[in-house]
Amino acid sequence: MDACVGKMARLLDNDQFLEKVGVSTKSCLLNRHPPWQGFAVTDPERDNGLLVTHINQAHDLLSVQMMKIESKKVQTTEEWLRNYSLESLQLTLEHLINEGSIILNSRNAVEEIELTEEMVTDFESRLSEAVELYQQRIQWLLEDSRKVFGLIKGTKVGLVVDVSGMSCRPRLLNFQRDLLCLIDEQLCHKKQLYCLSFSTEISSLWESPKNISVHVLHEARQWVQQLEPGGSCNLLKALKHVLTVKELDSLVLIVGSCPDQSLEILADYVQQCMLGRKLLIHAVIYDCINPASLTVLKNLAEVVRGRYHCYSSKGENVDSSDVDLLLQEYQKAKDLINSIKQIFQRRIGGSLISRIADVSTKYTSTTPSNFLPKPPKHEGPLVIQIPSFAAKTSRDWLKTNGLKAKKLNLYQVLAPNAFSPVEEFVPILQKTVSSTVHEKAMMQFEWHDGTVKNIHVDPQVLYNYQKLLGKMVRIYERRIDWLSVASRGIWGSVCERRVVILVDISVTNSTYIIHIQHSLRLLLEEQMSNKDYFNIIAYGNDVVPWQPELVPSQSENLQNAWRWVLSLQCKGSRNFMTALRRAVEVDFKDKDKHKSQGMYLLTTGIPDQETHAISAYVAETCRGCDLQLHVCLFSVMEDVDSNGIISARYASPTETAIAFKEIVQAANGRFHWFGEAGIFESDDINIIVSEMEKAINYSRKCAFLVKSLKQRSGNQSVNPFIPERDSKMLVKKEKRRPQKWPSPKPTALSLARMSIKDNHGEERNANIRGLKWRPTSAKAEIPPAQTVKEWPQIQNKRKHKSRKQPEFSMSVFYTDTGRNVGAVYRKYPETVSIRKSVPSVTLPKKEEICSSKQWLAKYSIKKLKLELPRLMFGPHCTHQKKIVECLHKKVSAKYCTIFPSVEINGVVKHLQFQAKELESYAEQIEKVLQRYVQRIQWLLSGSRRLFGTILEANVCVLIDTSGSMEPYLPHVTKELTSLIWEQLRKNEVRFNLLSFAENTESWREYLVEATDETCHDAVQWVSRFRAYGNTCILMALQKAFSFQDTEALYVLTDGKPDTSCSLILKEIERLRKKQDIKIHTISFSCTDRRANEFLKKLASQTGGRYHCCFGDVDGQLAAHRMLTEGLDGDDDDPVFPYFEGDDLKKLTQEVAKARRFLKQAKSLKLLIEKWNVNQKDNSVFKKSAQLPASSGKSRRGTLCL
Repeated sequence: MDACVGKMARLLDNDQFLEKVGVSTKSCLLNRHPPWQGFAVTDPERDNGLLVTHINQAHDLLSVQMMKIESKKVQTTEEWLRNYSLESLQLTLEHLINEGSIILNSRNAVEEIELTEEMVTDFESRLSEAVELYQQRIQWLLEDSRKVFGLIKGTKVGLVVDVSGMSCRPRLLNFQRDLLCLIDEQLCHKKQLYCLSFSTEISSLWESPKNISVHVLHEARQWVQQLEPGGSCNLLKALKHVLTVKELDSLVLIVGSCPDQSLEILADYVQQCMLGRKLLIHAVIYDCINPASLTVLKNLAEVVRGRYHCYSSKGENVDSSDVDLLLQEYQKAKDLINSIKQIFQRRIGGSLISRIADVSTKYTSTTPSNFLPKPPKHEGPLVIQIPSFAAKTSRDWLKTNGLKAKKLNLYQVLAPNAFSPVEEFVPILQKTVSSTVHEKAMMQFEWHDGTVKNIHVDPQVLYNYQKLLGKMVRIYERRIDWLSVASRGIWGSVCERRVVILVDISVTNSTYIIHIQHSLRLLLEEQMSNKDYFNIIAYGNDVVPWQPELVPSQSENLQNAWRWVLSLQCKGSRNFMTALRRAVEVDFKDKDKHKSQGMYLLTTGIPDQETHAISAYVAETCRGCDLQLHVCLFSVMEDVDSNGIISARYASPTETAIAFKEIVQAANGRFHWFGEAGIFESDDINIIVSEMEKAINYSRKCAFLVKSLKQRSGNQSVNPFIPERDSKMLVKKEKRRPQKWPSPKPTALSLARMSIKDNHGEERNANIRGLKWRPTSAKAEIPPAQTVKEWPQIQNKRKHKSRKQPEFSMSVFYTDTGRNVGAVYRKYPETVSIRKSVPSVTLPKKEEICSSKQWLAKYSIKKLKLELPRLMFGPHCTHQKKIVECLHKKVSAKYCTIFPSVEINGVVKHLQFQAKELESYAEQIEKVLQRYVQRIQWLLSGSRRLFGTILEANVCVLIDTSGSMEPYLPHVTKELTSLIWEQLRKNEVRFNLLSFAENTESWREYLVEATDETCHDAVQWVSRFRAYGNTCILMALQKAFSFQDTEALYVLTDGKPDTSCSLILKEIERLRKKQDIKIHTISFSCTDRRANEFLKKLASQTGGRYHCCFGDVDGQLAAHRMLTEGLDGDDDDPVFPYFEGDDLKKLTQEVAKARRFLKQAKSLKLLIEKWNVNQKDNSVFKKSAQLPASSGKSRRGTLCL
């Protein structure tokens, strides 16, 4: 009968056969499960004379049989474990103990639990059956399409398929084969199906979900077979499309490459779209070895409380949420069996061992088998030690034990016998002469500041100094040994009085959980008893604190903390940022009031968040208070453990160490890197090693000084074969040098000639009374003759401020012929350039959160000194004409023909810039102009397009929900949601929300911190907006002014208020006297000019800004065209629309000004180039220079600036 049924099932798969036999395929839709799915019916019941004689009867029989099999298995593991977990089956140790009876031991009067052998054997038997049941469930999950895609839940399923990573033909064929198997085995049993493929673009099979039918499944199979590989993996675009399909209750994401967007962006978007909606997300990572892809999809599923499934064609290991839950339950059952063996072995004998041997070991390889062995008495109570002295960092320890503190610095030792070389100016020699005494009695030695000292070397002192250095080196070695043992080899020296310990318990640490627990035990035993307060925070995906706040470091608390540590289990990724923020904002919320506070992080890998983000946060947190973050990095040498677990973010050990060094540096902390082989790097140890190297260097310098002294003493010993008098004469002969004859004294005639040369033709001074003269010297040169200073003649001179004369020098010499004197100028008067050069500007790439007024105060064209008229045309450029009496007319200046001239606003000016300088100016102004346009694009993006930029740290947003807002309320609600996440949450702004119509309704009665929880709550509150009634702005403003610590209000409305505008302005002026609050107004779809004028006046009166989103689309298009097509400023170039908002208006005005300058600079450049060409072509240049002024006009251009 099995063969008959199988044959009929195959026939049912053929639609043509069904039509021939007269069976409509629509009848298949009445059943939940299709008939074409083949099943092998095991152990069929006896026929009892009822044979299957019609094809419909075979269909019904197969459907019933399939329902029996699938009803128990088509459940998620969570649903399945509700009935088959150890707790549900009453197979825990607690249940076993409850079956026994309590007796009193007659020997030691201790209560014991008595269990019969039958009880334990029966319990073991049921426990073994549970183990086999878990094995069967795991085996079933790893068969057919469930092995590739996992178990698909839901009845209305959306299938989203990534084809970006299918460029390889064999991989695409395998993928298509697996998808066809998924359709035939699982999706065919659903009620509705929706198919979508995506890469760079998206492509859907149908516009809406289709009811499952033969025709629909046939289309789905054809769609799978026609899939073609695409570009990048734009998962966000696919989610934006598929999440608009409201009929779906299950979404299957099949991704084979790394998504283009980050986890934060995807998770935030999916969470917002799933608010108030029951949608199960099933993320499948198909045959992808990229760790980033695994991390993004797995964490995305966990964030939205969905399920994940990772499949690899190269290995048999499957990472699945369903399988993981079963493996945990399976491991619990095995551990319980081992516990029963240890507890009841004396009573039961060998039956337990034989029973365990019967348990299938098919999946034992999937459980962790390489855990570190537990140390002796690992789970016992702590043996707390009280330190005998307060711990110090190596930096603080060296303040009392360093070479400088012990006055063993080499320069401190040599300072009493160190002398600076004596250098004096000898007038007779006209140069600086150094002392030569050190050549006989001292040694020259380079000092720490780079100068050279003369050192009197005492060998005995230096020998004693070297002995002291050796003693200090041995002390430093003992310090390093002390830092390398016990808990200090793992944590370093814990010195602060208030300590929070952050422990990484991500799933990648499952193998090393015993090591982590043992490290915490050593720390609690050896270093925590003398602290004031402490707490422990474990983190994976979620943050698990031991206590809500810091607790005293008492013995009882330490023991309780250790018992809590023993219960830790590794799961999730490394969400370090959340744990860090929890420690700072809860445990150290009063960090400014306390001193000596520290956080110690024990981790094995790089965090989920980016390094620069963590560094910026800890730098901001630790600034201005006594709080440090110290990192203890445990280096795991295996890239992937035996379970195939891959870390959330991949980084090599060296890259991880570099990242944590950057974080520690930002937090003013210490870095400690260790592994199973020992300590790799430690800041505490490095400082000591540096001090040791300094001591060794000092010792070497001492040895060099002594050695040099010995060598000099040996070279200067007196020769016994030469008499003393002869040796002295020899030295005198060696020191004697040939001398030059002195130059002749200048005669009076020579001096007179030189005086005439100095005065440049002026009359000789009659007050010359004498000459300066110096004694002759062998090396002295004849100085330039100088006259004696004139006597002051105050009576004949008017009192006026003396003008500083330009300085210059001249050298005088005799010529070869006669007694003529010549002169050479050595230094000419300095000239001051009055031309301005084109400045080189540098603008920041990162957008600053400030108003356009503040931004332009730093980066406007005037501030950057790029205004073209001021840069090119000064007073010296003006064309000048004067009347020549003999000609009786105005004549241009001589230089008018040298420079081209232009007429600017009716005034003729000369161009003294070159074409290259104007080209440089054009490059700089284009750079500035491009940055302005990018700033405008930023202002027109995201929530800033509607609300503008939120500048203050404490704000309240007021939303008009009157009846006139009804057509726009969904759009405003969406933009307000974006504002909450994009600006308020990202910039950590304290905020409140208030809606107003006829009445006002506030979200909270005070400002709240922008956390994930509060932002979710705010978004849900916003989603309940309803439009009704009038516009009562005054009541809303009065309510907003009652909130404490508010710095600014952001008011969005679409029309004029119901009350008097002047009344509102007066009332606001009165309220601002009590509390100075800025009001930023936002006009939304308001065409009433008077209403807009009121909003402008309200913002201006309170020091706020007026914002209007009108023209945003045209502005974005114009900005895009400017950046792509060019910024020349021609007539056909794109221009910005007229923005009424303050921020955009100021920026667009600056853009227009910059474009005008750019156009003028290019026109001037063409004018100069044309003028240069004319000058070269003009062969009679001298004649053209003498042409009348009218000819100069022909070379002028007209320009208006």
